[in-house]
Amino acid sequence: TTVLWVCDGVKFGQLCSGNPNNSRRTSDGWGEGHYGARRGNRVHQGLDIVCRDGSTVYAPFDVTLDRKVIVYNDPENKKTAINEGIQMRGEGLCFKLFYVRPDRTSGSVSKGERIGTMLPMQTVYPGITSHVHVQMCDRSDPTGYF
Repeated sequence: TTVLWVCDGVKFGQLCSGNPNNSRRTSDGWGEGHYGARRGNRVHQGLDIVCRDGSTVYAPFDVTLDRKVIVYNDPENKKTAINEGIQMRGEGLCFKLFYVRPDRTSGSVSKGERIGTMLPMQTVYPGITSHVHVQMCDRSDPTGYF
C-alpha cells in the first residue's frame, strides 16, 4: 500500500520579487545557504532563498498567517535591524520566513499576494547574499519543497 502525505508534491511559489525561480543562496563570505550547512558549532536549519534588501515578499501558496517571529534572542545585538519574521501554515506545512517585516501577522493570504518586505540584511552582514531564510516549524529540511 502506498501512503500519500498531504504535502507530497507541494512546491513553494515565488517568495521574493526579482527572484521568480526561488534561486538559492549558495556560498559567500558569510557561509552557505543550504540546509545542514555549518554555522560554527551549530547547523543551519533552513534554506536561504535570494532576496534583495527592501524587496516585496510573497505568499508561496495560500497560507494562514500564525504569528510574528523574533529571529534572535539578544536585544543588544546589532542584528535587531533584521530581527523579524513570520510563521504561517498552508498546503499541510508549517514554516517560518526570517528577515521579513510582515505587513500583518494573522489572517489568510492567497498565493502570490504580498506578505511583507525583506529587511536590510546588508546593514548587519555586509557582502552577504541577502536572503529569506525558510525554516520548517519542525526544523526538517525544506529543500524538497523548492
